[in-house]
Amino acid sequence: MTRDGRVGRIERVTKETSVLVEIDLDGTGKVDVSTGVGFYDHMLDQLGRHGLFDLTVKTEGDLHIDSHHTIEDSALALGAAFKQALGDKVGIYRFGNCTVPLDESLAQVTVDLSGRPYLVHTEPEKMAPMIGEYDTTMTRHIFESFVAQAQIALHVHVPYGRNAHHIVECQFKALARALRYASERDPRAAGILPSTKGAL
Repeated sequence: MTRDGRVGRIERVTKETSVLVEIDLDGTGKVDVSTGVGFYDHMLDQLGRHGLFDLTVKTEGDLHIDSHHTIEDSALALGAAFKQALGDKVGIYRFGNCTVPLDESLAQVTVDLSGRPYLVHTEPEKMAPMIGEYDTTMTRHIFESFVAQAQIALHVHVPYGRNAHHIVECQFKALARALRYASERDPRAAGILPSTKGAL
């Protein structure tokens, strides 16, 4: 735990999955992830490393059925842990954006740590349906699940791309940086809540 204590820890247990997520927003990018879905682990690794979040995700799910519940419940727990770690949001930048290229693909991500869940997500049509055991239609659902629990507004736009691996990965890298920038403390706004309403 850091001196500032911006740490979230969520355990989520259902008949379908058992999930443990821990996140430290003021970390150094140390990641320990195991969901049983290799490509998803790779994406969560990108999130922690590029966001400079210390991130642990340990999920045991009903992979004998498919990966849906494992991926979804991990994202729900991650969103809840992120919200917990943000605390009262006093002194943060609140808004963040990042554009990340990955070879032929480009992702543009903007976030508002608003306290209101909303997702806008676009990516190229006719992507390859699978990356290993990862269903590429799950990317949007990961973001939906994360947003619902984190209570943030998230806009993700991939205007072009060809390789499915690249298209998904640049989204997670851009999301990591946008979340990092939005959640960092603004030295000019110490003790100030970044909202004219007085609540986030």
